[in-house]
Amino acid sequence: MTKKQKKMLIRILVTAALLGALLLIPEGAVDRLPLFLLYLIPYGIIGWDILKKAGKGILNRQVFDENFLMAVATIGALAIGLAKTGDFVEAVAVMLFYQIGELFQSYAVGRSRRSISDLMDIRPDYANLESDGTVSRVDPDEVPVGSVIVVNPGEKIPIDGIILEGAAALNTGALTGESLPRDVKAGDEVVSGCIDMSGVLRIRTTREFGESTVSKILDLVENASSRKSRSENFISRFARWYTPAVVFSALALAVLPPLVRILFLDASPDWGDWIYRALTFLVISCPCALVISIPLSFFAGIGGAGKAGILVKGSNYLEELARTGILVFDKTGTLTRGEFEVTAIHHSPYTEEDLLEFAALAESASSHPIALSIRKACKREIDVRRVTNVEEISGNGVLVRIDGKEVAAGNGRLMKHLGIEYKECSHPGTIVHMSVDGRYAGHIVISDTEKPTAKEAIRALRGAGVRRTVMLTGDGKAVAEDMAKRLDIPEVFSELLPGDKVAKVEELLEQKRPREILAFAGDGINDAPVLSRADLGIAMGAMGSDAAIEAADIVLMDDNPVKIASAIRISRKCMRIVYQNIAFALGVKGICLVLGALGIANMWIAVFADVGVMVLAVLNAIRALFVRNL
Repeated sequence: MTKKQKKMLIRILVTAALLGALLLIPEGAVDRLPLFLLYLIPYGIIGWDILKKAGKGILNRQVFDENFLMAVATIGALAIGLAKTGDFVEAVAVMLFYQIGELFQSYAVGRSRRSISDLMDIRPDYANLESDGTVSRVDPDEVPVGSVIVVNPGEKIPIDGIILEGAAALNTGALTGESLPRDVKAGDEVVSGCIDMSGVLRIRTTREFGESTVSKILDLVENASSRKSRSENFISRFARWYTPAVVFSALALAVLPPLVRILFLDASPDWGDWIYRALTFLVISCPCALVISIPLSFFAGIGGAGKAGILVKGSNYLEELARTGILVFDKTGTLTRGEFEVTAIHHSPYTEEDLLEFAALAESASSHPIALSIRKACKREIDVRRVTNVEEISGNGVLVRIDGKEVAAGNGRLMKHLGIEYKECSHPGTIVHMSVDGRYAGHIVISDTEKPTAKEAIRALRGAGVRRTVMLTGDGKAVAEDMAKRLDIPEVFSELLPGDKVAKVEELLEQKRPREILAFAGDGINDAPVLSRADLGIAMGAMGSDAAIEAADIVLMDDNPVKIASAIRISRKCMRIVYQNIAFALGVKGICLVLGALGIANMWIAVFADVGVMVLAVLNAIRALFVRNL
């Protein structure tokens, strides 16, 4: 509990005790005026801040808010008690219960904010800067690009960089929502916000703190509330018109019926009864439940998603995500690892190990991803001294001499160029054909493998209500169709350039249903144009990807595509809560307003219609924080 909340709790307890003591006074034992003065004590203790806010609102020409409604209603109830009924309990009780509701709402908002604060805990407090053989603790903002920093076990990595020395396990939970640590070593890139769990790391910084991953994420989270959803904007506009309307309706309820009774019915105006009904009408009409619970629902939804490693840039995007009907995927880096691996070796007359060794030696000088995957797959030691006479044939492959043997490694065009008969391969992927001393020796299949959770992600999306999944890729038709078949994606478009992907998304946008949202999920590195063109852009694997954070509306902090389905479920749960609160608040208030105008509802029912509805709506709103089993 905050200091302010503790003070309010003390005021509530003191007021409740005084009100309880006053209720023990026998009826008629104290005259009306002294009794009124006694009830002013608990009323002043519990309501002075409401009266102060109402006064400030009047002075600032922002009259019609919940403070004004509560002030008018309770002061009016006290006036009726003094003039007619001698009953002051309702006025104090209404203010007391209202403040209890406000305390509860403050606690609920605080809990939601603490969820966001847990995410914001990724902000580093300092950096250990190494200079001239000494290490000094400085503010991360003071560390220039290219500096060397030292991160000890238990400390946060303050700035993005590359590890020079050391190895460690990193806790990335604050960024990704995942509990499993990530192992890193010298040469690996690391991003700010991760926690070093084991070894000492020396890191050369690659950017300033203001441009680092952690700063971009913090800025994203801090500004999320500025992008309001249509529901929030509707409630804001509704409250601006609703509050003055009910004030004037209450005024009409207090004045018109008595005038009608005087002018047309020749009856007693009964001013006290109609003013009491009008005051009850005012308490019931207070729009707190809507004004508080709707933004809180979105705030809680964004906080709950953040805890799961899903960053939503605004409540408007959370609302749109709930209406996603078409999900378009980029292939490489989104549904696949984006890392090439040797997936098959077809050999003759050499063994697999020998053929792989020849290929690794032939590609030993290349930095191409295909060459790297071959060298990684080879379990034997690569001695480059065995390789001579290297000749690279651009776009075809390489010719080398290994241990005196003429070795060729490349595509089918290279084999044709050398006049060597080769075997076509039906396996999807990149095929590296091999020949030794002019004879065909076999071929190696290299493919971009699917992510372990990719198939589960497609299944989960269907379960989440996405009616159509589409895959776009620049890969060849055979590779694309094979991957789509393995992942059970019914629609695939291959051999697309970046501009073709944008055109295809525009074509799909024309095919969507009314109010339906088309979302595009990409790795955020080369998909910025498509992410921007889709109704909703979802970036995968934003650990270190500036383009993902900049271009997308929703950022997944790891590369797990299953989290797209989780994000959709979170958004739909949040929207269900929003609609429940709107329907419940308006329904209860509508019924109670009619009952209040007819004189059936008294102040106690008004308290439930205001404070009770607000408490229930806030309780419902904070359910959006909890995202387990989604």
